[in-house]
Amino acid sequence: MVHVAPYPKLVAALSLMLCGLAHAAGDDTISTDRPDFVESSQVVGRGRIQLETSVQWDRQRDGTSRERSLSTPTLLRIGMGDSTELRIETDGRTVVHDDAASSAARTSTAGYADTAIGVKWHLADQQDRQASLGVLLHAELPSGSRALRGHGVRPSLRLAAEWDLPQDFSFGIMPGIAVDRDDADKRHGYGILAATLGKEFGERVRGFVELAAPQIARASSGGTQASVDTGLTYLIEKNIQADVLLMHGLNRRTPDTSVAIGLSVRM
Repeated sequence: MVHVAPYPKLVAALSLMLCGLAHAAGDDTISTDRPDFVESSQVVGRGRIQLETSVQWDRQRDGTSRERSLSTPTLLRIGMGDSTELRIETDGRTVVHDDAASSAARTSTAGYADTAIGVKWHLADQQDRQASLGVLLHAELPSGSRALRGHGVRPSLRLAAEWDLPQDFSFGIMPGIAVDRDDADKRHGYGILAATLGKEFGERVRGFVELAAPQIARASSGGTQASVDTGLTYLIEKNIQADVLLMHGLNRRTPDTSVAIGLSVRM
């Protein structure tokens, strides 16, 4: 799906406080934004709270070093209305090990990643060839640990479009734009584009394959990141879903390999 918070006690307290707003669940099943990069166009619904969390391992190698990282990507979704949700998102606790190829030297960094605050609007349901549509507006805040903190507020805007297809297939696409800041605090824009093809295997299992470019930019602005990934989701019960993701980077700016195991719970 953009790269909970450094304030886990605050997020936990917010979750407990809002649990009192949750209404009794109907016959609908949980719809998640993870594990693929393309976001769902759906919102959680008025008074619902949904926590989507995971553990992710990344590995990246080049001619001079080998980097391995462990993170805990987490998304908290709070239903503010029938078509609107509040979102708090982060890569959470992050540990990075960087080994130099020419020596036995290792640099380790540990801390909390920045947090993004956002809103999702569900614009339209699918009708014939008209896609189900949602818009996401996020702002990533410089709120993480010093070694992992970004520069300034970095906004992003994305459009999620989904189609249910025959034979239990589905297709989603997500274009977007975002703004980042470099070490000199100079702003630059970049594009976002991803597409995913899903397939339901019975009532509980769904698989997908995806092509994702979370950053499309000139080399002077950080370059383009691109990956191909695949994964499975398993519906434990209508409000709980487990998932697994395997990703392969398509260029040197993207981790060579990523593996994630996640769990999503709706309240």
